[in-house]
Amino acid sequence: MITIGRLADYAGVTIKAIRHYHERGLLAEPDRDASGYRRYTARHAVDLVKIRTLAGAGVPLARVRDLLDADPDALASAITAIDRDLRDRIAELRRTRGHLAQLRGGDQLFVAPDVAAFLDDLRALGVSERQLRLERDGWILMRTASPADADAWIAEKRGLLAEPGFRALYLDHDAAFDWSPDDPRLPGLADRTRAWFAAHHSATETRPVHNPAIARLAAQPEASSPAWDRLARLLRG
Repeated sequence: MITIGRLADYAGVTIKAIRHYHERGLLAEPDRDASGYRRYTARHAVDLVKIRTLAGAGVPLARVRDLLDADPDALASAITAIDRDLRDRIAELRRTRGHLAQLRGGDQLFVAPDVAAFLDDLRALGVSERQLRLERDGWILMRTASPADADAWIAEKRGLLAEPGFRALYLDHDAAFDWSPDDPRLPGLADRTRAWFAAHHSATETRPVHNPAIARLAAQPEASSPAWDRLARLLRG
């Protein structure tokens, strides 16, 4: 007959754990002796080691009780099922780790690698974080709108970015967000924009779109400013 402390030391668990197993009905709780102490037997020690072993292997405590007295075939079947669940959980954790790694990689979590590379190019060019967010969100929607054509669109956009004239226009449009709507540079920017696009035919502008509603949504910026609103009117006029 041993005390709870001796039992805990023998089984390699804490006294708190033994009491928790009592509360869960996993380990029988002995009566107290004349001195008021609970005295444990070899049967308690054996059961406690079984509980510790099963719990340490990842068996939920809710299932431990059913396995303590299971016959060998039932125990083997249960362990196989538990092992299968653990493999599934490990696979899910690995996927989660992969997603976390992508989060550390920034845009690659949300967009295709070629779009992420395009955004990196814009970032290196000095484009504002506001414009980068608008681009990223737009490409997320556009890939949903027409995934078959998204690769062609981004390839064309990256090709345009290699053109000095387009880069200059892009940076000026980005900067114009913060201009006054009466800024005298706006009409000139509108004229240069029309002239550049008139001289550069788009290879993808006539492609059919899988989801026109999403495409229209992607083409509508989530942010605007009085200067951008005036620039849009100048471009239309």
